Amino acid sequence: MTAVLAGQRAAGDRLARWADRLRSLGGWRQLGLALLLGALAATALPPLYLVPLLVPAFTGLVWLLEGCRGWKRAFLVGWAFAVGHHLVGLYWVGIAMTVDLARFWWFLPISVLGLAFGLGLFVALGTALLRGLGLRGPALVLGLAAAWLAGEFARGHVLTGFPWNLIGTVWTFDAVPMQAASLFGVWGLSAVTLLAALAPAVLAGPWRRRRRFVALSALPLAACLLFGVVRVGLAPPPGAAVNPDVRLRLVQPSISQQEKWQPTRRSQNVADQMLQSLRPGFEQKTLVIWSETAIPFLLNRDPDLQKVVSRVAPPGGYLLAGAPTLEPAPAGAPAGAAGTLYNSLYAIAPDGRVEARFDKVHLVPFGEYIPLRGLLKALGFGSLTGGNFSSGPGPRVLHLPGIPPFSPLICYEVIFPSRVYPPRGPRPDWLLNITNDAWFGDSSGPHQHFASAKLRTVEEGLPLVRDANNGISAVVDPYGRVLAELPLDAVGNLDSVLPRPLPPTLYARIGRWVMLPLLLLLLLPAVLLRGVPAAAPVSPTNENV
Repeated sequence: MTAVLAGQRAAGDRLARWADRLRSLGGWRQLGLALLLGALAATALPPLYLVPLLVPAFTGLVWLLEGCRGWKRAFLVGWAFAVGHHLVGLYWVGIAMTVDLARFWWFLPISVLGLAFGLGLFVALGTALLRGLGLRGPALVLGLAAAWLAGEFARGHVLTGFPWNLIGTVWTFDAVPMQAASLFGVWGLSAVTLLAALAPAVLAGPWRRRRRFVALSALPLAACLLFGVVRVGLAPPPGAAVNPDVRLRLVQPSISQQEKWQPTRRSQNVADQMLQSLRPGFEQKTLVIWSETAIPFLLNRDPDLQKVVSRVAPPGGYLLAGAPTLEPAPAGAPAGAAGTLYNSLYAIAPDGRVEARFDKVHLVPFGEYIPLRGLLKALGFGSLTGGNFSSGPGPRVLHLPGIPPFSPLICYEVIFPSRVYPPRGPRPDWLLNITNDAWFGDSSGPHQHFASAKLRTVEEGLPLVRDANNGISAVVDPYGRVLAELPLDAVGNLDSVLPRPLPPTLYARIGRWVMLPLLLLLLLPAVLLRGVPAAAPVSPTNENV
């Protein structure tokens, strides 16, 4: 026992020395280390899933913040950490610029750096506030978890929102750790993950109850994992609860983005997808599904093309395919006025009739529309002011005869928690996500996109059918278990049945309101522990601002 206690004291002493080194840093060394720690934290995200590295990354952030003498320095440290995190997590955004490199080469570094710098502000504002309040030790741990969580929520809503790579997505490598999302969504997974990763920072302090605090901070995460084991253990085996009347065929052609819109290739691309659709077993299918903009023509303006592609709508079923839509300018518009362009999903019957159409609601900034378009054009950035898509009228549940109602989601619409179907009206039986991730090549982006999509199934208790141009296409049950999958860059069909939905989950009933109790559970103890010391006085070398 004596030897054990001696070993614990020695480990504590080493930890305290490391903490003191980080607290004593100033200037560029402090900001550089914050940047590297943020990058380290990003390795826990898909597809690497190095989740244990969250502990040294976030523990180091706490020690760096404790070494800041003022809120300005804390702002810079938090901003540097978040920038490093988003640079590693979102580097793949720049790959889209290489599709037309001769035209957009200059925008490649701006797209990656600008996104990382902008998203970093959500964390920086929180760290500045915490330092201004004088939080240290366990209070800083709890406050930082709340600030990061609030920042994730804010960036999911501000300027149309971008809730990509939320910390809770680090658990999407398996169905078991995702199950707690059925209770409090990805927000709750993020909260318990942050708390467990940040708490070890107090082990370097003098507080005599620090080990108890660390153990209690890890308890919610442990409870979530236990809940996942029980929930998955009690669930029917994968593929057991399915709708036998709906038989799916997903087509993944893996057409490169360079060839997708070439005038000499567009017709051939459609023909190739038709041939894939008509492979043996076609007559037994209910739905044939193509990806986002799989038909690179204005389908609503071409009834002959509608007739042609309807040949791959199964007997008594439908072809669900993405295509752009151009509606004419309204009556009374000036001569030569452009029409309205939409990114759409079509449901086409075997007789060529368009049974339903959904127009994408949540558009990608700089990809599908240009924010501040007039200003950019006036500043000389005319190459960024090409055709703009318009947002559709709102999320919808589509009802097709003979098909369970479903909510269509085009591209990254699937990443928005609690916004995957209309808030009012009947609940869908399944989610359909069509996308084109060919823009981002063989990078982390498609894996992160699919990870977010899987979380929506657990949150809502709804199965997901996902068809991507070049992967990852998959059918996922309402427990987040993948029943069938075509990997990135694969060419072929994916035949599957449609899983049945579960009753609405707790999160499906509460939605985003779950953020209020989560933040209160973090902030109230932070207030109570505000007077608990963290460590020795900070070195005056950290005055650098």
